[in-house]
Amino acid sequence: MSLLLNPKSIFLVLFLALAAGAGNASTITGSVRNGTTSKPSAGDDVILLKLAGGMEEEARTRSDSQGRFTLEAQDGNTPHVVRVMHQKVMYHAIAPPGTTSVGEVVVYEAVRKLQGITGSADVMRMQSDGGTLRVAEMFVLRNDSTPSRTLMSDRTFEIYLPEGAQMDASSATSPGGMAVNSAPVPLPERGHYAFVFPLRPGETKFRIEYHMPYTGSANFVPRVTVPMEMMGIELPKSIEFSPAQAESYGTALDEKGVVVEVAKNIAPGAGPAFRIAGTGAISPEALKSLEGGGEDNSGNPPDSATAAAPANRPGGGMAVPEGTPDPMETYRWPLLIGFVALLGAGAFWMTRPQSVPATVPPSGSRSTQLLEALKEELFQLESDRLQQKISEEEYTKAKAALDTTLTRAMQRAKN
Repeated sequence: MSLLLNPKSIFLVLFLALAAGAGNASTITGSVRNGTTSKPSAGDDVILLKLAGGMEEEARTRSDSQGRFTLEAQDGNTPHVVRVMHQKVMYHAIAPPGTTSVGEVVVYEAVRKLQGITGSADVMRMQSDGGTLRVAEMFVLRNDSTPSRTLMSDRTFEIYLPEGAQMDASSATSPGGMAVNSAPVPLPERGHYAFVFPLRPGETKFRIEYHMPYTGSANFVPRVTVPMEMMGIELPKSIEFSPAQAESYGTALDEKGVVVEVAKNIAPGAGPAFRIAGTGAISPEALKSLEGGGEDNSGNPPDSATAAAPANRPGGGMAVPEGTPDPMETYRWPLLIGFVALLGAGAFWMTRPQSVPATVPPSGSRSTQLLEALKEELFQLESDRLQQKISEEEYTKAKAALDTTLTRAMQRAKN
């Protein structure tokens, strides 16, 4: 007892405790660059988020006149994310355990109107059980603005649903990120919706699922709001497809009970109309085959009759490395196979054709891409919780699974 009451002993215990805490603390530095002006971005809010047991703000500062910032992490052994707020748009950098610098975070000027937004693909997968038609649709947009800027408004991307359709699910994927829940806002016109999601430079993907009454046949007049390089309709063979105008669509794939009809170079407005009749669903085996993308175990495209499959998806399908040729210039019809396959999987990652097999990035690059994807999902999960879109039980289960995956991914990135 006397030892516990000894002032020197108490001081020693407190000193050791403080020293241990200080040993875990770390300083994280970085800088913010404006990718539009190619100059340092000063005065941006920089927030350090701790990803342990939730997403908790741990420190906050502003970038200085040279765009630099310094944040103090209370526990350097905990994974963090650095969030930069520039003109109300968020940009992020992963900080695995032990990180002392996140390097350069690139932000862009945000505008409400922007030239240079084009569509790479609009793919619809249709299936019916007889009384209901279910559609999963994926849009791939490119922001090729010069100079590079972010489009952010209350109508960054508008879509139209067929008459009588009801929305079931929706998501958006930022360049290099992972699909996160993003509900489009209904507009006054029936079936007209708008996504409120920033279109950062690069490729952004939107996915929607909807259902509509079906009596065995239906007519469709797709409406697109941006120039679309390719439109595809994926159907089981048991559903008959009839274009309103001959040769407006061509068959891109016809195997394993799946048919894909393709139209190219769609201008904004009413797209090529078509009619479907019949019922049926795409078998799990067919979807699984499509999800393989036609690659062999070596990761190289096959040299058989299935060589029409797209070039192998770099990085295990997580993302496409920079410097790959622009698909707007080099698309070939067989690429739709990759779109449809990934649509069936519920995540959409563009493939890009090349004259030689694509080089698979190192595992460290894949780990970084996975971290970015997990980070996006964590942010959306916390947002859904705050907006009471999910129950506490759903949140706890999802958070536990994400924490486990995030910890493993960060450990791989650190190694």
